[in-house]
Amino acid sequence: MEEKRKSELCKAKDWQTGWYQRWCREMNESPRFHRKQWEFVFVMQALWERDCIEKNKKGLVFAVGTEPCPSIFAKYGCDILATDIQTEKGIEMGWNNGDQLCFGIESLNQRKLCDDKTFREHVTYQPVDMNDIPNTLTGFDFNWSSCSFEHLGSIEKGFLFLKNQLKTLKPGGWAVHTTEFNISSNEKTIETGDTVVYRKRDLDAIAGELRSMGHFVEETDFSSGDEPEDLHIDFLPHKQDIHLKLQLDDFVVTSIGLIIRKSETPG
Repeated sequence: MEEKRKSELCKAKDWQTGWYQRWCREMNESPRFHRKQWEFVFVMQALWERDCIEKNKKGLVFAVGTEPCPSIFAKYGCDILATDIQTEKGIEMGWNNGDQLCFGIESLNQRKLCDDKTFREHVTYQPVDMNDIPNTLTGFDFNWSSCSFEHLGSIEKGFLFLKNQLKTLKPGGWAVHTTEFNISSNEKTIETGDTVVYRKRDLDAIAGELRSMGHFVEETDFSSGDEPEDLHIDFLPHKQDIHLKLQLDDFVVTSIGLIIRKSETPG
């Protein structure tokens, strides 16, 4: 029996697993050594393992763009609220390039990963700023985001998001979020701007704070892998053929997935 996903870094060994192949088929994609594909697969597998992807479960996604997860989860009977930044603000920030911005419900089943009737029954859309989550968003069984909270302006704003997003969950609800991780330094990093990069010490700090508040954070595996694809760095200009690790400014970065469970004690 395969172990459940931990909070962990993107690694090439995952491409050899049955669960990775399974979710690629669900997305109608061929497996390729690209960290963005890994992020979606990681989110789906982590939520699947925790019994979130079931009929009548309620899920919330932040910064959805045009990602495939809502339509796949709808196929399994989940009720999904998809959210993204307000359209005008997203265009102003340049997120309309490369399918990174959602323009409403019509953006979310372009791949036809589930039939339109099922999709319309189970997926709704609402503009939401991740820096200002409405208090009305509550009662979800799970939520997720894929490489989004590093774009909120600073390391600290990402921390605030990770704390605030838990308010949207039921007690005992699960959150799975991916972000940028700095492999090359635990000292210097990009701390402010359009894209920040989290260090081990940053993620250790937020995990410690969440645990002190009574929440559960899966143990983090910071190993970066030793397969040939793990040792490849996609330097500028990024060719994206093998794209698990890449150069970003002065740093080598990859993706990391975080798994958090809200305290089962209300409050």
